[in-house]
Amino acid sequence: MKFSIAAVPALLSALVLAAPVAEKRQAITDVDILQYALTLEHLENVFYKGGISTMPEQMFLDAGFSADYYSNLKYVAHDEEQHVLYLESALTAAGATPVQACTYSFPYTDPMSFVTLASVLEGVGTSAYLGGAGLITSKTYLGVAGAILVTEALHTSLQRFSLGEVAPANPYGTALGLDPVYTLAASFITSCPSTNAALPVMAFPALTATQGVPTSQGIPFTFTAAGTLPSEFYVTFVSGLNTTSVMPTMSGDMISAVVPDTVSGQTYAFITNSMANGTLTDSMILFGPAVVEVTPPSPTFDLTIM
Repeated sequence: MKFSIAAVPALLSALVLAAPVAEKRQAITDVDILQYALTLEHLENVFYKGGISTMPEQMFLDAGFSADYYSNLKYVAHDEEQHVLYLESALTAAGATPVQACTYSFPYTDPMSFVTLASVLEGVGTSAYLGGAGLITSKTYLGVAGAILVTEALHTSLQRFSLGEVAPANPYGTALGLDPVYTLAASFITSCPSTNAALPVMAFPALTATQGVPTSQGIPFTFTAAGTLPSEFYVTFVSGLNTTSVMPTMSGDMISAVVPDTVSGQTYAFITNSMANGTLTDSMILFGPAVVEVTPPSPTFDLTIM
């Protein structure tokens, strides 16, 4: 059964940024990365257990999801718990005190909005591990990050398929840096224990998608920014291995940019102060990211390539 995910912008725009303690530092250690990963895993762990504990299987069946999907959902909850336990153990072994779970606010009200949000969270989690891998110095920790990344990608495919989306919507994963991921994740956090270690990250001002998704390549898409825009700026889309900047148009406070033909699947949009030219750095980001689901065009392949 195919579902609409037009509620994604409303789900994300309803969130109020209430971030855990952040401390932007020059040198990021492996322990910092583990604490950062644990912060994300705590969020997913609480999210899935909250959904399963408050919405029984019959609610998912009534919403059009299958019994097989609900069974898989419980496996996902198990996976996220295991990620939390492993990272806590690794931090303790490294002589650090693991960060504790925070208090969260997830804007789902029923199985449909829960699964819609799950798809976004899993996509962000996959992007987080992919983007953070290059910062890890320990080969052991890097191997663990890769193992978790694979599982997060499997979760992403499950949620996307359950929503009627193309599960492999992009030939490549989309990497996001620490700060953009933190900007999205912190939106769900209302408070954290004061004893938690400060994270070496910062949040950018919000960029909100103001129309339903999914959208398609070549279609204008609109946003609003939580602040004053400079006289010249760009909307930069990050998807797979592609980073593409587009010159926007304005109508009042509404920013409009045509979705480029280089993006597909769960895509991240930013307001930047310059053209990205294939590479996006934190110093270029003014607002965002916003999450935009872009339906891929029909697949093509050459049978002569063997």
